[in-house]
Amino acid sequence: MKKYLVLLLFISATTFVYTQQKKITLEEIWGGAFTTKGMDALRSMNDGQHYTLLDANKKSRTSSILKYEYKTLQQTETILTSSPANGVPYFTSYSFNEDESKLLLATEVESIYRYSKRAVYYVYDLATKVSLKISDEKIMAPLLSPDGNKVAYVFENNLFVLDLPSGNTAQITQDGETNAIINGVTDWVYEEEFGFVRAFAWNADGTIIAFLRFDEQAVPEFSMDVYGTSLYPSQDQFKYPKAGEDNSTVTLHLYELAKKQTSDISLPQDYYIPRIQWKYNANELSVQTLNRLQNHLKMYTINAREGTVSLLLAEQDPAYVDITDNLTFLEDDSFIWTSEKDGYNHIYLHKPDGGLKKQLTNGSWEVTKYYGFDPKKKTIFYQGTENGSINRDVYSVGINGKNKKRLTNKTGTNSAAFSTNFTYFINTFSNADTPFEYTLHNASNGEQVKEILDNKIVKEKLAGYQTSPKEFSTIEINGYELNMWMVKPANFDAAKKYPLFLFQYSGPGSQLVANRWLGSNDYWNQLLAQEGIIVACVDGRGTGLKGRDFKKMTYKELGKYEVEDQIAVAKKLSELDFIDEDRTGIWGWSYGGFMASNCILKGNDTFELAIAVAPVTSWRFYDTVYTERFMQTPQENPGGYDGNSPLTYPNLLKGKYLLIHGSGDDNVHVQNTMRMITELVQANKQFDWAIYPDKNHGISGGNTRLQLYTKMTNFIKDNL
Repeated sequence: MKKYLVLLLFISATTFVYTQQKKITLEEIWGGAFTTKGMDALRSMNDGQHYTLLDANKKSRTSSILKYEYKTLQQTETILTSSPANGVPYFTSYSFNEDESKLLLATEVESIYRYSKRAVYYVYDLATKVSLKISDEKIMAPLLSPDGNKVAYVFENNLFVLDLPSGNTAQITQDGETNAIINGVTDWVYEEEFGFVRAFAWNADGTIIAFLRFDEQAVPEFSMDVYGTSLYPSQDQFKYPKAGEDNSTVTLHLYELAKKQTSDISLPQDYYIPRIQWKYNANELSVQTLNRLQNHLKMYTINAREGTVSLLLAEQDPAYVDITDNLTFLEDDSFIWTSEKDGYNHIYLHKPDGGLKKQLTNGSWEVTKYYGFDPKKKTIFYQGTENGSINRDVYSVGINGKNKKRLTNKTGTNSAAFSTNFTYFINTFSNADTPFEYTLHNASNGEQVKEILDNKIVKEKLAGYQTSPKEFSTIEINGYELNMWMVKPANFDAAKKYPLFLFQYSGPGSQLVANRWLGSNDYWNQLLAQEGIIVACVDGRGTGLKGRDFKKMTYKELGKYEVEDQIAVAKKLSELDFIDEDRTGIWGWSYGGFMASNCILKGNDTFELAIAVAPVTSWRFYDTVYTERFMQTPQENPGGYDGNSPLTYPNLLKGKYLLIHGSGDDNVHVQNTMRMITELVQANKQFDWAIYPDKNHGISGGNTRLQLYTKMTNFIKDNL
């Protein structure tokens, strides 16, 4: 077997002009010189023939909702424009109720954490052209009832319902309290790791609200200093459950509007409730639960009228079960579901009682996105990797598992946004040679209807710079064929020796080696390459889209196999004639920072340099949901936590090491870096470090990214 197998043809020289003298600069990268144009978020209307876009002008403080026709892409109507005359202030987001008779408008938006926000909201009646402010206070997660006559929302951790015809507001819960009880929205860890904020839902006829209640009184509190610009700093305090500590106690409740009565639903003693979703039947609610180890998922049916609970589906895995939103109930309450139970993520059809009816997709490839189901044509639409794990295509398949069609025909990354009735889809396409293209297609056969937007101007501009192709291949490491890309200097000479700089992330289920257009780090890689550095990236064991077993082999040992693979990659690439084995570096952000730290320590005979940005240095410091999914608790698996922690091996540091963190990181706390600094100091090791005051996990804002990447670039040039 050959050591290297080329997966894709190298990018043509028409894209990358090697003779150009102009080099990419950091100021251009972080100043947006190579930014691609994208499509604004569109909302497909119920007729499936039209969509709406938000036109918000920050300068004039006016906003409009514009209606377009899919077929022509022409504007057909202005649905609403903010104006003092109609009582609608400048708004920055909007949503319709189910029959599109009313609009929910967000103004004065204030971000909280990753997804959560507070805002002043208005309801606008499209028939009467009357606007109503829901509350004078900033509220969270408002949701119109299906008929548009009511809106439920959360204020100060309590759930409220406003009756629009009467203007009366009812307070549904009374016990909400900061850092204690939360009703109707999630706590920090649910928001971060289960990916949702609104923790309530209307049933189909708007007569019942299901909601979650979080009792976080036993959850330890975390505090961060906020330095700001005042004479004295302040503190941000919030509940953050670290691995092995108490989580919120989460309970399920149903509020019946006619009776003005809340009922408590007693579920079996499972630990998490990561999803609730009403069925087609307005009286039945589906509830997904997980045990604390997250290896046993159960889905229950709650009969809201009778208060009964019955098991609908259960899935177990030796490692863990992922939570997704890939669930659709059909008219008879049979349902579409995705699962990894055959070794790859695929689509299944289940009977109304939960029994398996049919597996609809299969093969040694992954379904990467489930788009939905067209009940008229009895067709499912999805994205998958059947054309190679570094590529994505859009497909359709019948509800009977037959007539599968590939709806996209360009090799690279394809992603679809479908019209409500699945008549059309807008495809977003890119690959390493092609900036983002947006095209309109017929959903029935994938035929292109119209070009919408391309970014040829970015490609043409880039041709004026000294750049190099991203070369895709695979490399055999520790018995596995791993996906790899490499970027060489434009004037590459195989007779010369070049330093090697590895970029990686390596977190469970992640992917960095993908056939898609360049991001900011790719432009930085080009800058480094033109400074005479070979940049490479390899997705090792534990990364995604190559099957369940490949992804989950790192279970209980985060940082073991992934680090072994990166060290082995560096050693193997150093055997190449044009690589200088005495100049090898590695870097990463977040999980990648954890990896880079371990590599410079455990691979101190291989790596001469490492940069760790916002790294986890001990999984004991990270949150319960993420960490325990992959590691169990520290009490159950102390060896897995400590044996792969950089804090355990500071004495192994030999090379040049740069630690970077934001002091306002609510996700990976700066505590990780401070503890690493302490261990390195006590081991009498010299290293470099930088703390960015009040910056969160993204370390951005103003000139922050420019200064950060300048620091990293200089560190590499000076030491590699």
